[in-house]
Amino acid sequence: MRISLAGQNAEAALPAMQAGETRTAVLTLRCLGVQPWRLLDAHLYTMRCELLTDGKPVDDLIDHVGFRTVRVEGESILLNGEKVFIKGFNRHEDYGALGCAVPVGAMMHDLHLMMDMGANSVRTCHYPNDPRFLDLCDELGLLVWEECHSRAIPGEIMRKPLFLEQLDASATEMVTQHYNHPCIYTWGLLNECESDTEFGRGLYDHVIALLHRLDAHRPVTFASCKFFTDVCLDLVDIASYNIYPQWYTTEEPGNYADRLMAWMDEHGAAGKPILFSEFGAGGIYGYHDPLALPKWSEERQAKILGDQLRALGARDRLTGLYIWQFADVPVSEEWALIRPKAQNNKGVVDQYRRPKLAYAVVRECYTALTR
Repeated sequence: MRISLAGQNAEAALPAMQAGETRTAVLTLRCLGVQPWRLLDAHLYTMRCELLTDGKPVDDLIDHVGFRTVRVEGESILLNGEKVFIKGFNRHEDYGALGCAVPVGAMMHDLHLMMDMGANSVRTCHYPNDPRFLDLCDELGLLVWEECHSRAIPGEIMRKPLFLEQLDASATEMVTQHYNHPCIYTWGLLNECESDTEFGRGLYDHVIALLHRLDAHRPVTFASCKFFTDVCLDLVDIASYNIYPQWYTTEEPGNYADRLMAWMDEHGAAGKPILFSEFGAGGIYGYHDPLALPKWSEERQAKILGDQLRALGARDRLTGLYIWQFADVPVSEEWALIRPKAQNNKGVVDQYRRPKLAYAVVRECYTALTR
C-alpha cells in the first residue's frame, strides 16, 4: 500500500489476504510547509492512496484534503487558532422541480448565492449531504455543520427497538464517509428531539459519546427547541437553539435571546459557545403588501429577518447564527393548513432560487456583521 500527499510518500506492506478479508494499515506522513485551509480561503492538496500487488497499482483512491485545526475554547470556536463568528444558512437538498436529485451546478449556484449574502457556513439540515456538496464547500472555504438523520422524532418512535440501531448507523456512516472534509467543523444529531426527558438524555448521551469516539477532533452539537426545559446542554461542546421571535412569539428578538441564553448558561451551557441554529420568518414569493405587512408577505418576512439579525448579531454571548432557511422546500400534505402551498416558505429565495425581499436584508446585515 502506498500513499502520497503534499510531496510526501509512505508505504506499508500488507500480508496476503483471502477474498472478503479486511486489514488495516496505518501510515504516517509529516507534511511540512503546507498552507492551512482557511475560512473563505481554501488550500487543498491531492491525496492518492494505491493498493499494490507485486509492486504494481491495482486500485487507488484520489481525494482532496486540507490542513486545519478546529477546537472549542471557552465561548469561542477557533479555526486554526483564530475566533470565527458563524454566519450561516440551513439548507435542504431540494431544488424546485429537480427534487433531491440536485446537480452539482445547482449546488454551486446555491453556495454562490449564500456567499453573496455574506454567509460563511451551511448547516445540512437534517441529514448527511451529498459528498459533492461537501467537496464544493471544501473548495470554497465554507464551514459546514453536518448532522446525522433524525428530525423532530416523536418520543414513541424514539422508543422503538430499532431506532437506536438506525441512529448509530447514520452517525457512523456520516463520520466515516465524510471525516476527511476540512469544511466540516462540527457534527450534529437529533434535531428538535426529546432532549427534555431522562429517556431522551440517555439517547443524546449515547450518540454524542459515539461521535466523540469516531472523531476526537471535532466538537458536537444539537439543535434544541425545548425552551427552558432542555436537560442535555451539559453533554455537548457547542450549545444550540432554534428560536423564532416575532414569528411564533411576539417577544422582541434581543430580549428573548438574552433571557434564553441566561437560562442556558444556568443549565449546562456556561463556558461554551452558543449558536442560534434556526431563526427566521415565512414569506411567499410574489405576495406583497407593503402597507399592512401581513404574515406571509415578502415585506413582513424581510422586516422580521432584519430585526432578528440586527438584535441577535449584537449579542456578545453569541458565537453564530443560522437562518432558517436558504430556500423554500416542499412539506407533506399534513402541514398544508399551516404551511401555505404545502411548502416551508421561510426561504430567502424560493424553490427556484428567485430572491425575495429578505435576500437584500440578509446581505446587508450579514455583510455588516464583522465580529
